[in-house]
Amino acid sequence: MAHGDITHIDIPVGDMPAASQFYGTLFGWQIAEIPGFEGYPMWSAPNGISGGGLAPRSEGFTAPRSYVEVDSIDAVLARVAELGGEVRAPRTPIDDTSWWASFVDPDGNEIGLVEGTTGGPAA
Repeated sequence: MAHGDITHIDIPVGDMPAASQFYGTLFGWQIAEIPGFEGYPMWSAPNGISGGGLAPRSEGFTAPRSYVEVDSIDAVLARVAELGGEVRAPRTPIDDTSWWASFVDPDGNEIGLVEGTTGGPAA
């Protein structure tokens, strides 16, 4: 993926088995837990490109969050405040070769960021 591509979408759910059944049946998504990410099953669309996760719903995570691939999370987060947004989650490791963060835009929409290549050893 290139800088600026939407690469992942997390959907907050309260009942993981029911949500997996619902989305798998409705859209034909393949949904499975990946070792090291138990409790966070990943979904992949039939096109083999689109994907994301079914994440536990929490007080601060109640709406789907799209993630945008970036070359540098630090550089993007620095610009967020300059442009009127607010950092919600700082740069956080996914594994040894990838990180995520999120911000809220001036209209209140939360957007996630992803940097690196997933699949390295767990951090």
